[in-house]
Amino acid sequence: MFDKVLIANRGEIALRILRACREMGIRTVSVHSTADADAMHVRLADEAICIGPPASSESYLNVQAILTAATISSANAIHPGYGFLSENADFAAKVEESGFVFIGPSPEHIRLMGDKIAAKKVAKDAGIPVVPGSDGLVKDAETALKVAGNIGFPVLIKASAGGGGRGMKVAETPEELPEAMKAASAEAKSAFGNGDIYLEKVLKNPRHIEIQILADLRGNVVHLGERDCSLQRRHQKVLEEAPSPALNENERQDICRIAAEAAAKIGYRSVGTVEFLYEDGEFYFIEMNTRLQVEHPITEMISGLDLVREMVRISAGAPLGYSQKDIKLRGHAVECRINAENPETFVPSPGRIGDYYAPGGLGVRVDSALYTGCTVPPYYDSMIAKLIVHGANRNECLMRLRRALGEFVIDGIETTIPLHQRLTSAADFVNGDYDIHWLEKLMNGDKG
Repeated sequence: MFDKVLIANRGEIALRILRACREMGIRTVSVHSTADADAMHVRLADEAICIGPPASSESYLNVQAILTAATISSANAIHPGYGFLSENADFAAKVEESGFVFIGPSPEHIRLMGDKIAAKKVAKDAGIPVVPGSDGLVKDAETALKVAGNIGFPVLIKASAGGGGRGMKVAETPEELPEAMKAASAEAKSAFGNGDIYLEKVLKNPRHIEIQILADLRGNVVHLGERDCSLQRRHQKVLEEAPSPALNENERQDICRIAAEAAAKIGYRSVGTVEFLYEDGEFYFIEMNTRLQVEHPITEMISGLDLVREMVRISAGAPLGYSQKDIKLRGHAVECRINAENPETFVPSPGRIGDYYAPGGLGVRVDSALYTGCTVPPYYDSMIAKLIVHGANRNECLMRLRRALGEFVIDGIETTIPLHQRLTSAADFVNGDYDIHWLEKLMNGDKG
């Protein structure tokens, strides 16, 4: 096992990794920008090293600074968390070339699945259905119009690299397609340094279903069930639950088995998430995320497994130590992403935290790096906390969730807690009757 792990991230995920390492007897090194000098992941780490000024490009995305920090601290391994460099194949390769262990998938798998076109081909070869669309990249409007004519409007223009909803635009008509392509390509180029795009058919009212898998270095693969991530705003997830209220047991078992078999077929290692759109009883592969997901805690709540611990064990060469029949999923869990934003306009709201009180009680977990008096800087993602609630069934979970939201106090800035209170009380959500468009309709006053 590793003696020391460097955590190449910040905020709640850095703290989450730190806690898992400490429980395993592993010393930790936190890196930080000057803006995060007083952050909780810095305060609690065994060692902390400043790697640059506030801008991510000069700190948390500064590969050489991170590798230098690992060298001077004598770390054995580097955990990237999520976001930042977590799905950067070149970074993973440089970590290994520098003599450290990258806690995550191989650079080859990160590169393969980071290319959405290549990932779709892998999925098709593995027998997984994919969303109808272009066979490869679309370079010009003329080609795009031909593809769109075959699959039908509306169409979705997507970046071949990256994720998180960036580089995605919808064209409702042929007239809208050229400008939508330009906008998607420009956004992708700015976000990922790669402006390549492709086309997919827009499904009318799909759910977003993802399968969590775990794979060790010896070819053992298990799935940990599915998560429903359909509550989204502008392609950004807002709330997730596990299991999905939309699937029956046969559908659940089939799609989880398919995802695990596909991961085994390509020799995947570490954690991974295979994502699908689900509509009218059919699943369509959209991508595979080669990292720890923001929403991993709800899978931990129903499975009893610590996914960060499992990542560390796998990267250290340990076998899973269990098979699929040993995995028992129990109860229901929901995660609310709490952002430092106005709950109606979604304008960012950085600033100093006043009173802070995290809810508690049976089945309630809060992943956050906030504390009274800390400052939420304006330079990074606005998510400041995750409220995760578990219950014996979905009804108990939702009752507990509403109670926990009512207890949560974060003063000094605006947060999206009121939004979660609104949507978790809406009749359609309570009934499990929602899709990826539902939340934006709620915000527009069409539902709820």
